Order: sequence, then structure tokens, then C-alpha cells
Amino acid sequence: MRERIPPSSSFPDLLAISVGNSTTRFGLFPGSQAPSNVDGEQSAGLSCASGRISNSEDERLIDAIEHAAGHLGRDEEGLIVVASVNHPRRDELIRALRPRVSQTIYSIPEDLEIPLEKDLDPESLVGQDRLLNALAAYDMLQQACVVIDCGTAMTIDFVDGTGVFQGGAIAPGARLWLGSLHEGTWALPQVQPARPSPGAFGKNTSQAMLRGMYFGMRGMARCLVEHYAQAYGAYPRVIATGGDAELLLGEEELVDRIVPDLTLRGIAAACRRTLAEDHRA
Repeated sequence: MRERIPPSSSFPDLLAISVGNSTTRFGLFPGSQAPSNVDGEQSAGLSCASGRISNSEDERLIDAIEHAAGHLGRDEEGLIVVASVNHPRRDELIRALRPRVSQTIYSIPEDLEIPLEKDLDPESLVGQDRLLNALAAYDMLQQACVVIDCGTAMTIDFVDGTGVFQGGAIAPGARLWLGSLHEGTWALPQVQPARPSPGAFGKNTSQAMLRGMYFGMRGMARCLVEHYAQAYGAYPRVIATGGDAELLLGEEELVDRIVPDLTLRGIAAACRRTLAEDHRA
């Protein structure tokens, strides 16, 4: 049964949780206002009760989220909202958290829809992370933008100047890129993602693989951003996020800003818009 977030005239304390394929990120947004800009190096509104933990570390993850939930305001006002691209893992996490926190746990999209207009094929299903990232990026910039998410997969999506999600591209992330070379061949080694050593040429197999991954993914991102700009008729702002964003795009002039907690900001934006609409109603 759908849980309805209780209406409020102000933004309550929010514990946002994003369950990914490999890791879970969480963060506490203190009440009154959700973050709405990208000024400064620290994420505006995001408290120190935040983290990013591997999905394989069950007890550590649950303990950390329980600790973060303890920083919420009064039980009846604090919100815990979970979004996920890994539903089985999300369901396991919620079952483990319910007896350990006093707040109601809400899920996207079951309890809270993502208020973002989409121009996609009718049958298209889009990952929550892509939509939440797009919502957060447009909420912050209020103009056309490209969102590059460097996670298990690399997604490069476009939001137009009116805030409509137009879709984009999906490709293997850095670990999948390198892992597929190892698993699909007899001789290529297992290589962990890293920046390649200086110099134009890979002087050994590992460095050659790292160059293919690093420059291939950066080149793909630049090519797609230019393709989107040509189709749109103007050059958009570019926001990057995801666990490998700093590794892949930290020195890329194309990117205006790396926002590690972009998905969490999208959860906060979805909550804020929903509460504002309920209050007006």
C-alpha cells in the first residue's frame, strides 16, 4: 500500500538513501530547505551524517544509516526516503532498517513519484538514478544541462531548457569496461580503474587497457555532449556524478561541476516539490 508523505508547510529533516548496483549512498538534509544550488565545494544542506558504503558490507551499512537516522528531527516529522536501481537489495535494506529506526521509510516510486516531465518512447523504462540526477541538475541550474553519471554504468543524459528529460546514452562503466576485457579474453589481465601513467602510449598491457578505458570514456562523453548541443542548438552546462566521476572527469574542461551526491539531491528535490504541491492543495 502506498505510504503518503504527510503534508508540511516547511521542508522536514530528510535522510535520503540511494541504493546502487555496487554501493549505497546516504545523506541527511537538515530541515527548512532542501539544497538548490551547487555553490561551494561542500554540498549545500548536506550534513556530516552521510556516507557511501559497499553493498557487500551489510552490517556496517545498516549501522551507519541507523546512526544517520538518529540525527533526524522529531519522529513524526523526519523523513527517510529510499531510491534504487537494485530493487532486491533495496527491499533487503528496508526490511533490515524498519525495526531499527522509528521513522516511516518511503520508497520511490511506490510512495513518491519523481516529478520530472519526460519526452521518451511510451514503453520506455528509465532508471530512478537517471531521473533523480536529471531532476537535481535542472533544479540547481534551471537551464539545459547534460548529466554524466560514472557508476557501474556510464549514463550521459540531456535535460532541455524547460526541464524535460530527453533521454541519452548508456555505456559500460569503468569496472565493466575493464572487467569485460579480462573475462572475454584469455590473456588480458584483471585491471582496476585508475588514471593511466603519463605519456601518449601504453608501454605494457595494463597501461594500454587503462588508456583505452580512460580516454575512450572521456572521448565518448565529449562526443555525446557535442552531439546533444548540436541537436538542441545551444551548448548545455555539464554536471558529473557517480563513484568514478573524479577519476574519469576530474580534469575534463567539458565538465562544469562534479556533484557526488546528485542522486540524493534529486530525492530531496522530489520530496520538496511533492510537499509544496500538497501544501498548495
